[in-house]
Amino acid sequence: MSWKVDGTSKNQEASPGVLEKDGLYSWSSTLTLTAQEWTKAGEVTCEAQQKCQTPVTKTLRRADCSG
Repeated sequence: MSWKVDGTSKNQEASPGVLEKDGLYSWSSTLTLTAQEWTKAGEVTCEAQQKCQTPVTKTLRRADCSG
């Protein structure tokens, strides 16, 4: 599992992948940013990948968030 802020990698711990009953894997990870980092960020991306599987990517754009 990896995080990027505006394309720059951020090191964060992630839980070990767990194989669920439905055959899917799950992880958890929390990215912590300072208020200044968040204010400057355009987008934050999380990517999860299990071995040779296609990665799952989610991008949050700060402009799409309220507050």
